[in-house]
Amino acid sequence: MVNLVSREDAIRNLRHYIGQNLFFLAEQKGITVFKGGKQNKGWKGHILELLAGLQPSPAKQPNGITYELKSVSFHYVKGSLVPKETMAITMINPDELIAHDFFESHCWKKLKAIVFCAVHWHGQNVPRAELLKVFNFDLNEKDNLVIEIKEDYDFIRNKLIRHGFGALTGKDGKWIQARTKGPGHGSISRAEVDPVFLDTVLGDNQ
Repeated sequence: MVNLVSREDAIRNLRHYIGQNLFFLAEQKGITVFKGGKQNKGWKGHILELLAGLQPSPAKQPNGITYELKSVSFHYVKGSLVPKETMAITMINPDELIAHDFFESHCWKKLKAIVFCAVHWHGQNVPRAELLKVFNFDLNEKDNLVIEIKEDYDFIRNKLIRHGFGALTGKDGKWIQARTKGPGHGSISRAEVDPVFLDTVLGDNQ
């Protein structure tokens, strides 16, 4: 069962750990960070959920009461802190994507209210990752940004309907795209947010 932790409490809990190395906290909690010489990609999200007071939730459901906890790695490029990667929103189910418009979708449910954690990335397999910043943001259906995100969703949805699942690529959409998860062409696609979106959100919450 998912812990019913309010967004305010989750943010308060997480902010106690700003500046701390999540790697050591994960070790203390018994979370596997390295396995077979490779880093477990999901370990940061796992430890952040525990620090927030949450438990892992089903993949398609928000992991808080009315919000989603998300984290993205940031690193310094020419003296500026920028996102290293896209932010995964949710797995894409072709049948659900066809059946639901944007405001009925899991994508919108997860994206509209987020507790966002920026984590400092120091390099591949480096046992160091400080929690830099914790904040929340809410998206309104009438926001210009949301209108543009909906246009991306509609484009991807219509492309799926007309041309099939195999036609989806990571190049479709300005703000959200259908990216692959894992190696190889047989991977399951997922919706992800472009790094420009992350820069925009982080800049608005300095």
